[in-house]
Amino acid sequence: MALSREQLAQRVSQELQDGFYVNLGIGIPTLVANYIPEGMQVMLQSENGLLGMGEFPTEETIDADLINAGKQTVTAVPGASFFSSAESFAMIRGGHVDLTVLGAFEVDVEGSIASWMIPGKLIKGMGGAMDLVAGADNIIVTMMHADKHGNSKLLPKCELPLTGYGCIKRVLTDLAFLEIKDGAFHLLERAPGVSVEEIVEKTAGKLIVPEHVPEMQL
Repeated sequence: MALSREQLAQRVSQELQDGFYVNLGIGIPTLVANYIPEGMQVMLQSENGLLGMGEFPTEETIDADLINAGKQTVTAVPGASFFSSAESFAMIRGGHVDLTVLGAFEVDVEGSIASWMIPGKLIKGMGGAMDLVAGADNIIVTMMHADKHGNSKLLPKCELPLTGYGCIKRVLTDLAFLEIKDGAFHLLERAPGVSVEEIVEKTAGKLIVPEHVPEMQL
């Protein structure tokens, strides 16, 4: 079966390392905060000026003044710090974030990403994604493999306005975990119960499939 939003976040959490500074984008990436392995020290950064986000609050711990970049209420861990958005973007542009997790509408075989607008639809702004993809080397995109009509979102070339060109190396979808290199998607893992044939069918861009593709361990 395809991964749920929570399972996507669980799989991303396996890419965390002790001591990492991590930026989580709006949507599915924010859920990663709930799946940090016990005992691991990870500092989550939000471009609106918070370093040290914790799990999403319960009714007992909610504080309306503490929000992430997506305007969701969050918690702060011991040692967290607050600062201006200018200082936050200085961290991002300066390459001080160890891992960035972003959502996307499309990615392509060149590692380009379209994530900030769909022409003709209301948008609230481009957010910080353009700075994040320009200032970070280690980026994971989380997204649905295909749209609600079954059209692939993993393309030979992005069709929507680009957020960044040639900047994405890894993509986690509800069907598969893939690496982008040498002008192709390379299949690393498949979601439990998802066949290689389904992934091939729903991937429009060039796809390299090894002889054995392991199932994700969640």
